[in-house]
Amino acid sequence: MTTVMATNSQLEKTTAEFRSLFPGAPKVYRAPGRVNLIGEHTDYNDGFVMPAAIDFFTWVAIAANRAPVIRAHSCQFKETVTLELALAGPPTGHWSDFVRGVASGLIIAGCKLSGCDLIIDGQVPLGSGLSSSAALEVATATALLGVSGAKLSQLEVVRVCQRAEHDFVGTRCGIMDQFISQFGEAGHALMLDCRSLEFRRLPIPRDVRIVICNSMVKHELAAGEYNRRREDCEAGVEALRAFLPGIRALRDVSLVQLEEHRQSMQERVFRRCRHVITEDDRVQRAAEALSRGDLARFGELMNESHESLRNDYEVSCSELDALVEAARHRKGVYGARMTGGGFGGCTVNLVRADEVESFRHQVCAEYAKSTGLKAEVYVTSAAQGAGEVEVAR
Repeated sequence: MTTVMATNSQLEKTTAEFRSLFPGAPKVYRAPGRVNLIGEHTDYNDGFVMPAAIDFFTWVAIAANRAPVIRAHSCQFKETVTLELALAGPPTGHWSDFVRGVASGLIIAGCKLSGCDLIIDGQVPLGSGLSSSAALEVATATALLGVSGAKLSQLEVVRVCQRAEHDFVGTRCGIMDQFISQFGEAGHALMLDCRSLEFRRLPIPRDVRIVICNSMVKHELAAGEYNRRREDCEAGVEALRAFLPGIRALRDVSLVQLEEHRQSMQERVFRRCRHVITEDDRVQRAAEALSRGDLARFGELMNESHESLRNDYEVSCSELDALVEAARHRKGVYGARMTGGGFGGCTVNLVRADEVESFRHQVCAEYAKSTGLKAEVYVTSAAQGAGEVEVAR
């Protein structure tokens, strides 16, 4: 299991919160949220993505108890629940479904879990598109395995957490969010092939910051529209199989082939497929650009990605577009795009470190002027993936 370092104050805060509710001396684990630099809505199409873990974490403090139950407390919801150590029933729509789903998945995977007390303290902004769900799932799984002395490979943990998202949250997400929360490396983005799950880590230059702008809106249609986009992609594959019988996903289709068989599908489905196919190509070209330190080209590809997400995939919104427009022509900005599922949430920007404060002020001012809303800006570096926390010395 990976060990990660944190300041003493962070560790003390989490430990103190645990001891205010439960007996015993806890161990502390954490898992990061993520931002996707490029490669949106490609993961569930067997495509390519390039996320980075960010230094916003979900923390879990945990200690074994003598009962065959998990007593879990959420610091955000200020609520404690007791869950049986058994295979979980259907989802309830409660925050504890995340814990139930992960614990059930670990049991199905053959892990013998100990009864335990745990608290969850999430720092990843909810509803922002920065994958607070995956951070919660991976942190919980890591903590349950750690306190129980059970062993599971990192990839198996990722799969358990993805299934929990499918079965207990109702979002048919790809594997990217859980994967980067587990496998992230400080100072690096991760180029992931979502079919083979092969990956390589790409260093992010030290004089660049990942700046995330939170639109502070999340439109209610997001979850349903996410699933509908996936259905459109599946419909496109089904139509194309009549002409290309060997394909498994849009990953297997070229833009030339899609154009050739455009009449076999609805125009909406065609545009969804076009986004995915061109986005896969952009990710691969972006990886080449980042590997040679060509941030100007990387930024151009980020900009192209946003246009495709807005026009072909139709998952942007006026607030995200306003943030992107406010960012693009600022000094020191290489690229800007929406990130996450869409319909609100955040944009991601690559910004030269010495221009970050100017960027923050100017973008927030322009966004407020055009929308009447106050954005939140998070300046982050690529962070380490999940693990047990020790005090940095």
